[in-house]
Amino acid sequence: MGKDKKGIKKKAYEKELHNLQIELVKLQEWVKKEGLKVVVIFEGRDAAGKGGVIKRITEKLNPRVCRVVALGVPTEKEKSQWYFQRYVAHLPAAGEIVLFDRSWYNRAGVEKVMGFCSQDEYDDFLRSCPEFEKMLVRAGIILVKYWFSVSDDEQERRFQARINDPTKRWKISPMDLESRKHWVEYSIAKDMMMDYTDIKQAPWFVVPSDNKKHARLNCIHHLLTQIEYEDVHTEKLELPQRQENDFYIRPPLEEQTFVPDYAAQFVDD
Repeated sequence: MGKDKKGIKKKAYEKELHNLQIELVKLQEWVKKEGLKVVVIFEGRDAAGKGGVIKRITEKLNPRVCRVVALGVPTEKEKSQWYFQRYVAHLPAAGEIVLFDRSWYNRAGVEKVMGFCSQDEYDDFLRSCPEFEKMLVRAGIILVKYWFSVSDDEQERRFQARINDPTKRWKISPMDLESRKHWVEYSIAKDMMMDYTDIKQAPWFVVPSDNKKHARLNCIHHLLTQIEYEDVHTEKLELPQRQENDFYIRPPLEEQTFVPDYAAQFVDD
């Protein structure tokens, strides 16, 4: 039976992940019923495992209730707006959960380190961000912030895996490679960000993520403890009888264009 490098068995991991995903569905139904507004921020270095956790969270949830926001490079128009403006447009309405795969904290990380913002813009962000988040909390938004912490050696291993796997190569960009040259600067920027924005209304929670399975279970379990929820009672569903076919005549199959049976070649004789 497969194990990860710290000894957790694959079967035990999958069983607990399934249990946690059941709880996530219960949480989703509670958020809908109570009209809660939930924002979860996922930050961390490239290849820290944020995407894997987000995928496991959303895997069994209704995309109309729980949606992921992963914004690209801002347009020229967006660059001229108030910095937080394009993020505000994606905040949840009542009964919604929004997961930010990177967020307004781009300014405290990549923009600062790579010189994409001025020093004045950076300083203003550090002053404004805590007030912005306090405003969100006062408006009734439940705000949870996670920082995924990956070691230099593990990030290197994951980058190499992405480079050598054609199905993962899209995950690594020229900016990711350039960021590797600024490891220490990113560390300093992260420490500064934490110092200014680790507020009691919305504290940072650090997720050690060298071990992906542990990070996924730990983060999902912790998220479930951050929102008080109950199991919403639903009526038992019964499948109705299908309508009797006494008048419908299906068109000839040869008049329809079917997808070729590509999978047939792999069937054992």
